Amino acid sequence: MELITDAVGVRLARPGGGLLVDLDGTLVRSEAANQRAFREYFATRGWDVADDVVRGFSGRRAHEVFAGVDGPWGDEDPHALTASVMDVLRGMDVRPAPVPGAARLLAACVASRLPVAVVTSAGLEWARAALRLLDVTDGVIGMVTAEDCVHGKPDPEPFRRGAELLGLDPRGLVALEDAPAGIASARAAGVGHVVGVTTSHPTDVLISAGAAETVPDLVALAETIAARRRPSTREQTR
Repeated sequence: MELITDAVGVRLARPGGGLLVDLDGTLVRSEAANQRAFREYFATRGWDVADDVVRGFSGRRAHEVFAGVDGPWGDEDPHALTASVMDVLRGMDVRPAPVPGAARLLAACVASRLPVAVVTSAGLEWARAALRLLDVTDGVIGMVTAEDCVHGKPDPEPFRRGAELLGLDPRGLVALEDAPAGIASARAAGVGHVVGVTTSHPTDVLISAGAAETVPDLVALAETIAARRRPSTREQTR
């Protein structure tokens, strides 16, 4: 299903409109490297883990998956397992490529003063580093990271906190997500319109998860937001 950019643009232009954006797989192409790190760690342990289980970590906090999904890790400490996977990932020295349109999208949100926040299952350190890859200075765009939530995606808490960070009703917001867990989180939080980004999963999977529509990248949406007229100083003071 193709994004109806005019319809999304109209929604974002309404009073109370704003954007909640996932990070890994939505703004930066990091999911392949993340999954490779899991596979490499599992191999060092001699564990044969099915591909669908590895993909199940996508968009979620790893310790919650380890704690909630049966696997060869048994009752090992999920936080220690996660730390071991992160050690593998850091050793890979991967610099993920931006999803096309991602940097322009965020720059356009800032320039047009469209309320925007990043809602991610990743930790604060990685989230800041990833946004720097998109030329976003620390603190310019608000973030909800793993440290901010008791429960991660697919629980509604991350996107609910994103809406609270913007001070807006989630029903007026648009969310961008590449993973079923994130789409479920946004929908459960009451986000009004969820767009799936097909960098990690095909359209049918994201639509089945609850996305209203899908896009291959962020180019068209970035252009739509960039076309918004920035309010003049006089208009801002009215």
